[in-house]
Amino acid sequence: MALKTYSGSCHCGAVRFQADLDLAAGTMRCNCSLCSKARAWFAFARGAERFRLGAGADALSEYRWTPAGRPHPGLTYAFCKHCGIRAFARGELESLGGTFHAVPIAVLDDVPAAEHAEVPIRFVDGKSGDYDHPPQDTRWL
Repeated sequence: MALKTYSGSCHCGAVRFQADLDLAAGTMRCNCSLCSKARAWFAFARGAERFRLGAGADALSEYRWTPAGRPHPGLTYAFCKHCGIRAFARGELESLGGTFHAVPIAVLDDVPAAEHAEVPIRFVDGKSGDYDHPPQDTRWL
């Protein structure tokens, strides 16, 4: 694993953070209703210590969504109250190191275009609750 520290922010700059990510290990795109509407593309900071909020705790608003058939939300989404950008999401899964942060690739400020183009993407079928397999059609994701 080749962790690298990336800086990220919302559009207006009120929310700023650093995350230790291994983009070469892959990212995720999902087809659930929330992810598809937001065009979500996440990298995961596995373990609470790999995400550091530098500024903007007071600028954040949270959203939780529980998919049909699930007992509780999987993620808590953090948005900037000023510009509306989803800055990150937080969740809890043992397989991801306990507390983890899902960081949208689009909010990372220091990823060169060439590195963006090389990032592997894993598609998951969240619409069907099947996070181990891709949906049949990923062209629109």
